[in-house]
Amino acid sequence: MLDEKDFDDWAPTYDESVERADAAGAYPFAGYERVMDAIFERVTARPGARVLDLGFGTATLTARLHEAGCEVYGQDFSSRMVEIARAKMPGAHLYQGDLASGLVPELAGASYDAIVATYSLHHLDDARKAALIRGLLPLLAPGGRLYLGDVAFETRAELDACRSQAGPTWDSDEVYVVYDELRATFPALTFERMSPCAGLLTLPAPDRVA
Repeated sequence: MLDEKDFDDWAPTYDESVERADAAGAYPFAGYERVMDAIFERVTARPGARVLDLGFGTATLTARLHEAGCEVYGQDFSSRMVEIARAKMPGAHLYQGDLASGLVPELAGASYDAIVATYSLHHLDDARKAALIRGLLPLLAPGGRLYLGDVAFETRAELDACRSQAGPTWDSDEVYVVYDELRATFPALTFERMSPCAGLLTLPAPDRVA
């Protein structure tokens, strides 16, 4: 499992390695650009949206949202990633913190039109992912959405097939979402396949009883 230092070291070449794998259609980043574009289009459909990005990395998506007029908030594990993202978005509200421990206090009490997590929650096991998502849903404003874009599969059989094809490049330390299994906890969850190893999962803001 990669730690903070690993991500700090990877930060300068992260975008290049992702683009190379996506262009080659290779695990784990095949479909990466499709995931990012889909989230961007949906979030910016609400002008001036207030957005929380969890695990924003080098701000590949977050900087686009910022440039499109969104009010951006975010949390990332790596201090170097935070530094790079702040340089791209001087007005954004960015914090360092491990998602395994939840949101930093500065982000936990606010309301957001969209919450996005791209290629970041696979570092959490299934129980921690579910607990984090459960805690995020009350932070969504009415009509808001949570978007999870990542290495993800509709069924366990699809995950097994991808693992077999990936062979020695498969990262057994990462815990990928299986839609059929996570949907048991969040029945409103939807799934869109973006490549053989990428998916976009969406959850709407919960109904609030008056």
